[in-house]
Amino acid sequence: DLMPARTATAKWQGTLKEGNGTVALGSGAFQGKYSFGTRFEGAPGTNPEELLGAAHAGCFSMALSAALGRAGFQPQSVETSAAVHLDKLESGFAITRIVLTTRGVVPGISEEEFVRFAEDAKKNCIIAKALASVAVELHASLAPA
Repeated sequence: DLMPARTATAKWQGTLKEGNGTVALGSGAFQGKYSFGTRFEGAPGTNPEELLGAAHAGCFSMALSAALGRAGFQPQSVETSAAVHLDKLESGFAITRIVLTTRGVVPGISEEEFVRFAEDAKKNCIIAKALASVAVELHASLAPA
């Protein structure tokens, strides 16, 4: 391994519906509570899908900025949101798709070029490769520089 493993821990106490848990990043940068309610009923708190979305949006934004930089552009910002869709199927719950919405402030690039770079990052960011079994939809646009 070139890089040390990244870690996170989750502790669950009690039954699925009545219990609750905490999740923490190994770096100490984030710690939060989660429960059946936060995952399936919209209660306040975090959940695994939200954390997955944060990882995907962060990775995608970095990959897109890197590709733009390699091509000679100077991105001022790339902001990406990820909507992770958790649906109940006949076989149980599953993440059925992730919708990435990204907006870049990149002087000197056309909307068409920006979208091409975004499509490439959608396929090639590290987290996207790990999530290859999930359909990813992308909406990319430029903001005025």
